[in-house]
Amino acid sequence: MKHAGTEALERLSPLLVRLRELPGLSERKPGIFYQGSRAFLHFHEHDGALFADVRLDGVEFTRLPCSRRSEQNLLLRRVRDCLETRSRD
Repeated sequence: MKHAGTEALERLSPLLVRLRELPGLSERKPGIFYQGSRAFLHFHEHDGALFADVRLDGVEFTRLPCSRRSEQNLLLRRVRDCLETRSRD
């Protein structure tokens, strides 16, 4: 499974815009987000499908599908919840 290329990231453009608005995340390269000094979220593509690897537990990456708008909305909710939980700790 390869990292998402330019065309794949274009398909994710609305999601990327919303992720860029979240406090606590910084996008160091297109589609690669960090929380502080640690990699937090990046994207992969495989056979036309898109996936996000995200450290929801703060330790290991969890792979989530994000080809469909509903999957992207779920990913965004999970990322927001994760960031809110960590900001309270």
